[in-house]
Amino acid sequence: MEVVDLDATGWLLDADTGEPVPEAWLRHYFEERLAPPVWATDILVYVHGWQTSPDSAYRTAERLLALMHGVLVAAPARYPTLAAKGFSPWCVVVRWPSSSLVTPTGYRRIRDRAHAMGTRDGGGHAAHILGRLLGYLDAERADPGAAPVLANRDGQYLHLVGHSFGCRFLCEAVQWSADARLDDTLGWSVMDHSPSRPFTADSMLLFQMAARRDAFLSLFPNILPSEAHDGAPLRGPVVATYSRHDRATGFWHLRAEQQPGIGHSGIGPAPAPMFTTTLLPLDERYPHSALDHRFVNVDASDVYVRGRHLNPAGAHSDHVRAESAHLLLTLADYSR
Repeated sequence: MEVVDLDATGWLLDADTGEPVPEAWLRHYFEERLAPPVWATDILVYVHGWQTSPDSAYRTAERLLALMHGVLVAAPARYPTLAAKGFSPWCVVVRWPSSSLVTPTGYRRIRDRAHAMGTRDGGGHAAHILGRLLGYLDAERADPGAAPVLANRDGQYLHLVGHSFGCRFLCEAVQWSADARLDDTLGWSVMDHSPSRPFTADSMLLFQMAARRDAFLSLFPNILPSEAHDGAPLRGPVVATYSRHDRATGFWHLRAEQQPGIGHSGIGPAPAPMFTTTLLPLDERYPHSALDHRFVNVDASDVYVRGRHLNPAGAHSDHVRAESAHLLLTLADYSR
C-alpha cells in the first residue's frame, strides 16, 4: 500500500518533508511515489471519512485488503473470474484532516471542511489533486481498441472506494476529471466524443456516504453524461451502502441538512434509475443483474449495526466487515 496525504485545503503533501508539492512537480511525485507495481492486478483508491487518524486510515485499508484475501481464499468459486485469472490488489490510501469532536457541531465542522476542500466554489484542491492522481494511475492503460475492458498497460483494473465524507471527495474528483479544461486528468477531450473509448474507473463503492440523498442531482450533477457534458469517467456502477443504524448520517445529518444522508437511507433522487439490493452474506453470490446498473443502493442494516461503546455516530464506521469484502470482490470479479 501507499499513502497520499492532503492538507486542510486538499493539496498534496510531500511524504518526506510534509510540505505542499508544487503544481509543476505533481506528476513527477506520482511517478516517483505511486507507480503501480507490476504484480498488481487491481488498483484500489481508498479515501477515508470522518474521525479517522492517518494511522487508522492506513489500518482500515489494510484490514479491508486482508478481509478480501481471506474471503477469496475461503471460497474462490464465488468469484470465478478472479480465481481463474488471479487477484492481487494494490491500494493507495488518501488521507486528510478529518478529526473533530464527536458531536453534531463537530460533524458539521468536518462536513463544511470536506465541502471547502473538495468543491471548486469552496476554493479547495482535493478534487483537482485526486483527479490528477486518477489521471496518472490511468495513464498506463491499454489501447481502448485492444481489449473490451478498461485496464492500464499491465492489465490493471481501477476501483474507487470511499467512506463517509471521503465519498464526496471521490465523486468530486471524477466529476472534476470530466472537465476537458484540465490538462492531465481522466476526462474525455471536447474534440473526442468517440463512444469506443471506455470509461476509466471500473467500479465505485461508497461506504456510508456523508452527503444528502439528492447529492447526485444537487452536488454531483455531471457524474453521468448528458447533452451538455460527457459525464465522469466511470465504466462500472456507483454502489452505495446504507444502514438505519448509522446515526451520523441519520439524526445528525437530518439536523444539519434537513434530510438524512445517503449512509442512513441510501441514494435518493438520481439522474438514472436506482436498483436496491441487500448486503449479502458470504455464502450467497450477488447476481450480475443486482449490480449491473448506474446506481445501486445496498441495504446493510442487518450487518452494519455496531458502534464503539457510547459512540453517538452509531454504525457509521462499521463497514470493515467480511461482507463488505464480499461486495468488493464481486465488483472486481464482474469488472473482468
